[in-house]
Order: sequence, then structure tokens, then C-alpha cells
Amino acid sequence: MFVVAVANTKGGCGKTTLATHLAASFACRGYATGLADLDRQKSALGWLKRRPAGAAPIQGINLAREEDIPEGIERLVVDAAAAMDKDVVKDIVRRADLVVVPVLPGVFDEDGTARFVGHLESLKSIRKNRRDVAFVANRVRLNTRVLTRLGSFLEELSFPVIARLRDTQHYTATAAEGLSLFDLPGGRAADYRAEWTPLLDFIEIRVRG
Repeated sequence: MFVVAVANTKGGCGKTTLATHLAASFACRGYATGLADLDRQKSALGWLKRRPAGAAPIQGINLAREEDIPEGIERLVVDAAAAMDKDVVKDIVRRADLVVVPVLPGVFDEDGTARFVGHLESLKSIRKNRRDVAFVANRVRLNTRVLTRLGSFLEELSFPVIARLRDTQHYTATAAEGLSLFDLPGGRAADYRAEWTPLLDFIEIRVRG
């Protein structure tokens, strides 16, 4: 089982959207997929309850009891809570093979992310490269000064920027139905789905590792 934790102690950065889309992308490719929701609002599990019966199946997972994780799960995505102390961050990193950190453009998000990265860098498993960490620039607008600033900020940190995802109403519309861009038929939102390819390829390389 390969575990991807989507985490950032800065709230409102799009963790749930990222987590649900990762889970859907795995499920749509035929992997037995689980989704765990550690946030108090349980938005990811709410999305899962709205998911249509005909969509690629995803199992809700209770991480409070690891023995309850069903056998055969190949990919597990964890939507981490925003308000995490150092011990919780350490526990999530211990469970995960990869930590994906979404970051929004803006100085306040940069400050919050810098603090979170400081927590990560203090962990032995991160320092010794036993866990991978990757950034995703989220809800960006291309060719803007704000995106240029975000790129400069992320380049100064210790971990790679794997993907840049533009904002679109497709995310809001699909979330309301328990779906994702990966569930849309044909060419709908194809350009936006393509922006996920570097992240999905990065994950598969780590799985084969």
C-alpha cells in the first residue's frame, strides 16, 4: 500500500480538492483506493458520500484504527487537518510514503507554509530522505506577478515543486456531485487534467521506487 498525505498547516490551501482528486485519479486507473479524512469538517468524506454508485469506487478509511484498513488497498490518500501540532505532523509523516503540500499564491499562505516546512525539516525521517515531500502550486493564474512571486518563494525551500494547477469552476462543479476532473468523460476539462500529470507521474515513480 502506498500512502499519500496531503498536508499543510495553513488552512484554505485546497487540501481536500487535492486529496479527492488524487483518490479519484487512482480509482479511475483501476487501483483499489482508500481515502482518509483527518480534518474536523470531514469535507473529503462528505464528497465521498455524494459519489455516484457508477463512479470508480473509493473506500472511506478510519485511520484511528490501522487494523481497520481493508486488505488489498493499493493507494491510500490522507486529507490531513490544518490545525496540526508537531506530534500530529510527525505521526502523519510516519504513516506516509509521500507528503504533498498544496500552496496558494499570497504572502499569508507563504508564511504559513514556511512554518509547516520548518516542522517537516525538523523530522528525522525527512532529513534522512526516508520520506518524500513535494509542493503543488494551487489555484494559480498563469503569467501573473503573484505566480512569479510564489515560484521564487517555493524555489527557496527544500522540496521540489511538482505541479501547478490553475483555478477553474470545474473543481467546484464536480465536487458538488462527488466527482473529480478525472471522472469527466471525453475531452471535458482535458487541459486542466493534464496539469496533474507531473504529480501523478512523480507518484508512480515513487511507487516503483
